[in-house]
Amino acid sequence: MGSCLSSGESRSPHPSSPTTPSFGVKKRKNAKRKTSRTSSFNMNRQHREDHLHRVPGRMFLNGSTEVASLYTQQGKKGTNQDAMIVWENFGSRTDTVFCGVFDGHGPFGHLVAKRVRDSLPLKLSSNWDAHIKDSNDVLRDAALKEEADPNSEMDKPPERLLMFKDSFLKAFKVMDRELRMYANVDCFCSGTTAVTLIKQGQDLIIGNVGDSRAILCTKDTNNFLAAVQLTVDLKPNLPAEAERIRKCRGRVFALQDEPDVTRVWLPNNDSPGLAMARAFGDFCLKDFGLISVPDIFYRRLTDNDQFVVLASDGIWDVLTNKEVVDTVASAESRSGAARAVVETAVRAWKYKYPTSKVDDCAVVCLFLTPHANISTASASDMVDKNDADDDLADDDLAGNPDEDPATVNANDGIDWSALEGVSRVNTLLTLPRFVPEEAEKQSPEQKKDN
Repeated sequence: MGSCLSSGESRSPHPSSPTTPSFGVKKRKNAKRKTSRTSSFNMNRQHREDHLHRVPGRMFLNGSTEVASLYTQQGKKGTNQDAMIVWENFGSRTDTVFCGVFDGHGPFGHLVAKRVRDSLPLKLSSNWDAHIKDSNDVLRDAALKEEADPNSEMDKPPERLLMFKDSFLKAFKVMDRELRMYANVDCFCSGTTAVTLIKQGQDLIIGNVGDSRAILCTKDTNNFLAAVQLTVDLKPNLPAEAERIRKCRGRVFALQDEPDVTRVWLPNNDSPGLAMARAFGDFCLKDFGLISVPDIFYRRLTDNDQFVVLASDGIWDVLTNKEVVDTVASAESRSGAARAVVETAVRAWKYKYPTSKVDDCAVVCLFLTPHANISTASASDMVDKNDADDDLADDDLAGNPDEDPATVNANDGIDWSALEGVSRVNTLLTLPRFVPEEAEKQSPEQKKDN
């Protein structure tokens, strides 16, 4: 959460200016047309959202189904800017589930997160359908190969996964382009992360931008539960991300009072200070190295794999991957697993960083194995009524892609937590100029005085 520098006021001449005698009339006419278009857009948006909220198998509020558990809780920084979704029978396919967690930031981050939550799955599905129509022969051959030798695809993604990869890339690109055109949501200094997952049969494919994370719980050779990180936290301190940003004239450095939080800055202004290297929106930085191209990961599931957890950084800033796995595994029921993770994270925030503000938290748990005694809860059983009303009110307002993710773990030996005593935000307002080179030259006494 946070904010960034606005783009400034318009310099258009005033309607009553004597140098533009007819401009006022034209502007009023244009304003009427614009108002009409905006009204029509809002009506279409509301109709689309009402339709989406009634789609069977699609959940976006706190609750659970037989295969998934969802829970989000507002932190102490203002409006809850996290959003989440589980969509069973995705694309009208009974063996397919879509999951996503979106962590908004900036003044309109909550609107951007919900917009991406609602629109991105539809774009993925439509791209998927288009690929299937164009690739029936390829998919048929791939299916025949897999039937002939079921183990042949264990070491490399099957050909249909190339279709998924292309669908993710195109959908993310179109989504970001549409955000730029939304007139009623200012995405110039607002944006969102997105960690998204499609599970079809035993195939798992993940598209990720930002610092939300996906992990997998699996059984190791000793039959103990182990955590496998499926995504990389795409932050500016990663060498490849920092190099790209600097090549585009963006600046990358951390502030003196929070040296563990590397941020992205404009070339000539100490703003907005974005704490991630990829995101939807944030168009003030899109010319300076910030991108919305997703990292894409694939995994072929086995009988040892138990569940997947998607969560925003409000969870990962205070809990390790193993702690999250243990919390889900020890939950009283699957229906309360996501809530148990959030409550554990909130307690950890208060214990580890008592002077910091608790961040928003959102968790989606997708279970991969059958359960004999599943306790299923509806949204009304799990959700706090005030939280649900706030969520609906907000809605009304508006890596290496080919790498086996089992070998990817960006958390090895690295503590991504924020500093105690610092209210961590993803973007900052304009700050006093800080030049890293000058800071290095300062003596300890000078730094103390500053």
